[in-house]
Amino acid sequence: MNENRDRLRIAVQKSGRLSEQSLALLRRAGLAFRASRDRLFLYGENMPVDVLLVRDDDIPGLLIEGSCELGIVGRNVLDEQRLAVPDQPAPTELQALGFGGCRLAIAVPDNGPLGSIDDLAGTRIATSYPAHLADWLRARNIKAEIVVLNGSVEIAPRLGKAHAICDLVSSGATLAANQLHELVTVMKSEAVLALSPRTQNATTAAQIERLCARIAGAQSGDGVRLLMLQAPRSALPAITRLLPACNTPSVLSLDNQPDAVAIQALCSDALDWHHLEELKRLGASGLMVLNVERMLV
Repeated sequence: MNENRDRLRIAVQKSGRLSEQSLALLRRAGLAFRASRDRLFLYGENMPVDVLLVRDDDIPGLLIEGSCELGIVGRNVLDEQRLAVPDQPAPTELQALGFGGCRLAIAVPDNGPLGSIDDLAGTRIATSYPAHLADWLRARNIKAEIVVLNGSVEIAPRLGKAHAICDLVSSGATLAANQLHELVTVMKSEAVLALSPRTQNATTAAQIERLCARIAGAQSGDGVRLLMLQAPRSALPAITRLLPACNTPSVLSLDNQPDAVAIQALCSDALDWHHLEELKRLGASGLMVLNVERMLV
């Protein structure tokens, strides 16, 4: 399917760990939506951008066939498709989105005989990511049997189906609850913005560029604070050294106050009360810390 549409389509997970944050990011990028009756299609009201709410495993396929130009999906899902069908045009990762962080890891039973990756030779490993696991094993010349399961992978060792598992891990609480611990990380993952491999026309290419700039702008405000203050000009070097700044502070002269300056600085979220107290000790006054909602650079 390679329709010549004048509206972008973005595939987003309809439920699960990426769904709410994906839609929140699009809204921070300035998009407003009207939901269909079945709430599986969101019509863009202020930009020609629509959202399809689908299963995360379906997103790579929708991108490959051209039903959607963009998708927000876990890197683990995107790469599993690429590894499973290496001779097929694959979606391109455009931007990492900074949420949905996890890792694909091999885990083994607590107090069991598997203590290193060399011990995996000759074992059965249960996973929902057979292409990732096969690629990892092949790269290390480890011969093991891959047992494909679509769910409840963590209980496979207790059921006698496998000696180890290869599954997504976030906090590790699920592994601990099943008396498992991580042996090795196979890959690190997070939500990414992916592009269809189908050729885009000039209109959609411009729309994609515009949307990517907006998303980057929405992301750039995450974890950033705007610090505003006034201080003696003589204290400027000491204040600058103290700031956990993202870039060089802006320094403005004050009318009728030749020995004082106004300072504005974009700082990381490492800016805390200790920094403010130290700035005040250096002579700063009128300190304000503001959250940055979005930036366009």
